Amino acid sequence: MSDTTFQLIAIAVYLAAMLGIGYFAFRRTNNIDDYMLAGRGLKPGVAALSAGASDMSGWLLMGLPGAIYLNGLIEAWIAIGLTIGAWLNWKFVAPRLRSYTAVAQNAITIPSFFEKRLKDNSHFLRIAASVIILAFFTFYVSSGMVAAGKFFESSFGWNYFTGLFVVAGVTLLYTLFGGFLGATLTDVAQGLLMFAALIAVPIVAIFQMGSIGGISESIKQVNPDALNLFSSFNTTNGFLAAVAIFSTAAWGLGYFGQPHIIVRFMALRSPSEAKTARRIGVGWMVLTALGAIVTALVGIAYFAGTPEKEITDPETVFLLLSQIFFHPFVAGLVLAAVLAAIMSTMSSQLIVCSSALVEDLYNIAGKKLSPQREVMLGRTGVLVVAVVAAVLALNRNSSILELVSFAWAGFGAAFGPIVLLSLYWRKLTSTGALAGMITGALTVFIWGNIDVLASNMYEIVPGFILNLIVTVVVSNATYKHNALIEEEFTAMEKEIEENAPYVAAS
Repeated sequence: MSDTTFQLIAIAVYLAAMLGIGYFAFRRTNNIDDYMLAGRGLKPGVAALSAGASDMSGWLLMGLPGAIYLNGLIEAWIAIGLTIGAWLNWKFVAPRLRSYTAVAQNAITIPSFFEKRLKDNSHFLRIAASVIILAFFTFYVSSGMVAAGKFFESSFGWNYFTGLFVVAGVTLLYTLFGGFLGATLTDVAQGLLMFAALIAVPIVAIFQMGSIGGISESIKQVNPDALNLFSSFNTTNGFLAAVAIFSTAAWGLGYFGQPHIIVRFMALRSPSEAKTARRIGVGWMVLTALGAIVTALVGIAYFAGTPEKEITDPETVFLLLSQIFFHPFVAGLVLAAVLAAIMSTMSSQLIVCSSALVEDLYNIAGKKLSPQREVMLGRTGVLVVAVVAAVLALNRNSSILELVSFAWAGFGAAFGPIVLLSLYWRKLTSTGALAGMITGALTVFIWGNIDVLASNMYEIVPGFILNLIVTVVVSNATYKHNALIEEEFTAMEKEIEENAPYVAAS
């Protein structure tokens, strides 16, 4: 058999496994709580790997290695910022959010948590949050479909639309029927596959190429600053270099407001398990990011120093090294890891969009449905969002990276400060939260579309800061004592204190 046949067989095995997991989850989904939050029964390892896989997408296996291949370790600041942000998110948000969403009338979505936490009877806050989720995530899912189409086109010469619909179809099926549990379990399998690929490729490549010292010398010959994490200080003044590094690392701020990630916190079995999940999740993230970085550096030594080996697309360095140093079937599994990164993010986003449509827009009308009808409505929501995203993905020239960056900033700036204040500040009000959320989203939109501003500072920074300021000022101006809010906040804090020996870092 040809190399391509081996690789396609490996990918077919992977896709079949994802469908099998989706069917397993389908058999265990009985009501809307199961469909949207897996009945709050996730083990810490499952929650951690699921959050990591749904977070990283194809950026970890292609975008990050490609950026470092071109510019060296200076591009690693985004990974450093994200790792710090993920640790802070697990440490300070996960246990409190898990506790508070249960205390606040069993909120199972972020918009419903905002409403129930702040006792907003007008529903304006919940509706605004749902609209923001649908607007950003529909395009985010579309970007994943575009990436899938381009992946099959570049790897196997398939028609762009064929690749798009194969990946979209499989992802839709296991998400449509398996719900949150299906998306989560496939995330775990995909996270393990990504981990194995990102660890195996650089290790095997290093052994094949010789000593680490020799590889390091080859890298320096190609790019003397490739191994310098602070190389920007060599090309510009210190202040501007520091601002550039801060702006890049500021991606980590986005974690506090990413619905498809923090919903995993809500699904934990108990707040005390956040500590174990944090260690697993951040450990997975550190090792996979290091694997991606080392892969890129090895690629510089292998490809860039030899003109006849020079690659045209830096983002394919991970894929090319796997095809060179592994059997075609194993290389196919590495290619499947790229699909895993794309599909895990898409499935998580589809579930969040479905919950926004059903739980946060349809159910606030007060209509009562049977558990089976609610699940069916949830599946309809997944289908609707997927169809709209697929229509948008028909434009193959969509800018994937820019769209992902914009959506990440939008969620981080719109939701991040509200999530943090809702968990740590008793005086937060629904009016303040709504004003801050809108301020954050608008700031990202305006700042991100003004080149002179966006080129100097990532839009999440001004959006996050202005949201925080507006929310605090308006909340102080509109605060009124609410006995039920005080009671629930105290109950949440009491549960956290009782679990302090388990939640606190050792």
